[in-house]
Amino acid sequence: MSTAPTVTEAAAAAPVAGNAPQQIDRALLAVASVVVLGAIMSILDTTVVNVAINTLAADFHTSLTTIQWVATGYTLALAAVIPLSGWIADRFGTKRLYMISIALFMAGSALSGLAWSAGSIIAFRVLQGLGGGMIMPAAMTILTRAAGPQRIGRVMSIIGVPMLLGPILGPILGGWLVADVSWRWIFFINVPIGIVALTLSARILPRDVAQHSQRLDYVDLILLSPGLALIIYGLAETNAAGGFGAPRVLVPLVAGLVLLAVFVWHALRAEDPLIDLRLFRDRTFATSSTMLILFAISVFGTFLLLPLYFQVVRGESALQSGLLLAPQGLGAMLAMPLAGQLADRTGSGRIVPFGLLAIVAAVLWLTQIGPHTSYWLTSADLFVFGLGMGFTMMPTFSGAMQSIRGAAVARASTALNIIQQTGASIGTAVLSVILASALSDRLGGHGGSIGSSAHISPAAREHVAPLMASAFGHTFWWALALLVVALLFSTVLPKRKPEVSGSEAPVPVVP
Repeated sequence: MSTAPTVTEAAAAAPVAGNAPQQIDRALLAVASVVVLGAIMSILDTTVVNVAINTLAADFHTSLTTIQWVATGYTLALAAVIPLSGWIADRFGTKRLYMISIALFMAGSALSGLAWSAGSIIAFRVLQGLGGGMIMPAAMTILTRAAGPQRIGRVMSIIGVPMLLGPILGPILGGWLVADVSWRWIFFINVPIGIVALTLSARILPRDVAQHSQRLDYVDLILLSPGLALIIYGLAETNAAGGFGAPRVLVPLVAGLVLLAVFVWHALRAEDPLIDLRLFRDRTFATSSTMLILFAISVFGTFLLLPLYFQVVRGESALQSGLLLAPQGLGAMLAMPLAGQLADRTGSGRIVPFGLLAIVAAVLWLTQIGPHTSYWLTSADLFVFGLGMGFTMMPTFSGAMQSIRGAAVARASTALNIIQQTGASIGTAVLSVILASALSDRLGGHGGSIGSSAHISPAAREHVAPLMASAFGHTFWWALALLVVALLFSTVLPKRKPEVSGSEAPVPVVP
């Protein structure tokens, strides 16, 4: 390959006046568009399947406990493969990793749509999860390298749209496909999207240089991936097991935590650790990571509570619940482009606290929600919630990545994705257990099963709706407490973005 600088390289290496952000050119927008295609597939799929669980149980003549592994198996595969993505990106190249992950995800999707039994669909979902787990770390690495520190905020706001809209649009799409088409199309729909993404990736994504000398630390691998999988498995079982005290919850949780502790001990001493924990010596990265896990626990847990409130307390269908959540997505979409521009001009400490304040105010209002609360007021509150998410999530990501340079980018994006995935799993598990306990307390021991509460008759619902609404309000208080702690952390984020030298140019976008 010629060593002469391309037009993109020359423009990127030109001196930057002060810390003014560079313009986003068409080549970078093309890369971002390709990356978003893959992100949409993987993120939508984590939520679109949930509304089909009951239908799958009926079609395959199996129990909800068994068919729930369609969701749990996918999540465990994500947890197992995400730690490997940073090493694979360094060893074989990020473009290859991204295309392989999409191909795996597409194959798993097609096979899941053709599944003939509960066992087959669970196995194919694991294959789908192995591909899906690598898509987001690869996507973030590609964008970070292509954008450079001066443009990372605006570019990350592009990929942030599917990250925030997935939990909202997933139930709408899934509800429509299951009700009016077939549950198989919640998987088949990924195939044409995947073909387009692969074709465009081959043509548009920049070439990257693989580091063939990069060594895989097998000790880290056998400690971290099983440790994360055990923790997420234990958390996923909490609701079905009746709480955190059950042996099938405690045993994997403790085993996973022990493996993670040994991983930390080993990684701090290893020459080429799977996840470079020395990244956390950077104050901005460490603070952003702490904020991110608190944010993920509370917000992704709230994503679980909101549709359940509409279905359990108000008696709405999955499709109607998804539509009622649309104001949240609209708020996020409006806020994200502005947040991205601000993130490229100033430090995350001037943006994130205001986003978190909006979320805190929205969740505070949700703690007072009742059985007949106006949908207009609820929509207004969810719109504010969405605005807050738009000003919080991606500025936190981009703020963390702005201080990371060179070869550390792939490992940093992998670490952030592990943190987000683990936080989301913790949030959904913990808040579902708190909700089940609150329902049981208020309904005299008969409301511990959230699923059974969703299928009571309209007459019975009218009688117990105030008690159930109170249980949801109680659970929202826990989410609010975590958000307040995250807000405190956000006050120490840097008020200025790091200075960028001329040598820190973005990677040229040359296919």
